[in-house]
Amino acid sequence: MQLIVADTGGHIAITVKEPRIDAAIATSFKDKMREIVLQGRKPVQMDMRSVDFMDSSGLGAMVAVRKALPSELPIILVGMTPNVERVFRLTRMDTVFQIQSEVT
Repeated sequence: MQLIVADTGGHIAITVKEPRIDAAIATSFKDKMREIVLQGRKPVQMDMRSVDFMDSSGLGAMVAVRKALPSELPIILVGMTPNVERVFRLTRMDTVFQIQSEVT
């Protein structure tokens, strides 16, 4: 699992360096992400530019991570590829996660 994690003070910045978040890595992705977000207890900004594919297992892992955080702490998904963004919009998960086009 390739994740680059930085605490910026105001939020946890996570760069996902995996081309796919699918059934093959969903469980390890979920476990590692939960560990990161629960330790930080801050808003999370995820740079998703490297992710070209996400299936329902990957989406389920993302939802599990979202549920691990208190509702007032957002997970902001940044730089999603069109295929991955489509998965979020079709499943209405764009109402659960904040989506931005550029890393801030």
